[in-house]
Amino acid sequence: MKKIVKGLLVTVLATTLLAGCGGKENNTGNTEGAAAGGEAKSVTLKMFIAQPRLKEHYDKYIADFVAKEKADKNIDVTVQLEMPTADNAAQILKTRLASNDAPDIFALHAINEIPSYYKAGYLEDLSGQPFVGKLLDSVKPSVTTTDGKVVAVPLETLSWGYLYNKKIFADLGLTPPTTLTEMKAVIEKLKSSNVTPFVLSYKEAWIPQLVLPLAAGALINTENADFIDRMNKDEGSFTEMKSMFDIFDLINANGTEKATEVGGDDGAAAFAAGKGAMWLQGPWYAETILKSNPELDFGVAPLPINDNPEATLINLSASTSLAVSKSSKNKEVALDFINYVLDDTASNDFFQALKFNPIATVHTYESYPWVNDATEYVKNGKSYQDPAIPQSVKDEVGKGLQAYYAGQISQDDVLKALDKAWKSFNKVNK
Repeated sequence: MKKIVKGLLVTVLATTLLAGCGGKENNTGNTEGAAAGGEAKSVTLKMFIAQPRLKEHYDKYIADFVAKEKADKNIDVTVQLEMPTADNAAQILKTRLASNDAPDIFALHAINEIPSYYKAGYLEDLSGQPFVGKLLDSVKPSVTTTDGKVVAVPLETLSWGYLYNKKIFADLGLTPPTTLTEMKAVIEKLKSSNVTPFVLSYKEAWIPQLVLPLAAGALINTENADFIDRMNKDEGSFTEMKSMFDIFDLINANGTEKATEVGGDDGAAAFAAGKGAMWLQGPWYAETILKSNPELDFGVAPLPINDNPEATLINLSASTSLAVSKSSKNKEVALDFINYVLDDTASNDFFQALKFNPIATVHTYESYPWVNDATEYVKNGKSYQDPAIPQSVKDEVGKGLQAYYAGQISQDDVLKALDKAWKSFNKVNK
């Protein structure tokens, strides 16, 4: 698709960043001879990153890279940064890749998308790049293929469950519940104190789907260990995960109104303003929350899904990662940027501004309080690795739970749709 068709509900933010002026544009990636004293080469680098709420931070970092590339290699780089919303990004990217219109650099989910994108031949092998040696041992496997190739630089590593307002909890003498029954008691205490228990924000389908990896991860690690393997063989069913509706229904019955009209940014503002004590969301929204209320003291806790406290666990994951298209004609510059993401000095401020966790040996900034909260659970063995659920299935559960919340379909309808989506995934990825 050479152009994004008008009418797509997607926010596209194009950023053109220029450093200096130079000779003719050259998109072949051939930058040999671009010595500091010679004629500058010109390269247009296309990036695709579905995090529009963080645009200002990416703009600044890209501008610094452009200046560095000009100073170090005498290359004039123009960066076209496209930042669709998360709900639309996956489909847009797949269409672009399939139609030979791939961005030079694009973001993908490390756990959910690397396996299928690598199998399809879309990802450049980055194993020999300098950044690889900087990755923490705990992070490197998330961007490594089954045959041992590193194919992306990670940005976000996550320790998550749900967010809660520490001041509200402390004022009412509450602690994060470890079972569904305890969660019900917390909810009643909040309501009796005229505090809405949950902020609801389901306008974007990816938000309600968060309950699926939390419920699946908890059940897989306590009573259904082979669920993913059996689903990949068309031998399992999401009816085995039906108990996820217990916590989802509880949240929905005790949350803010008009959830399908509230997106992530509005949900962050509502949570920051204390309009709900808890939010089914991860710490990746920390930067947005604190922009609304820099003084907010919030924490991360595992979400109870049943009355087995052993199933109340933190989800460990690596999500947003940057890959280089195998078909890129600007690989030299693309690889320069990929390595700049973990620059020995510049990346510290970049990752800290984004409120991302340290992921490399060159990161020396202190972890954030909410990260420390989650880390305590991890240290005590109360965590699991994010289950490898296909992205197409997660997309389906998001839409299904939106419709379920609106009363348009039943629990069984949602589960049948998920079974169908996974079987369709299996057919394409055999």
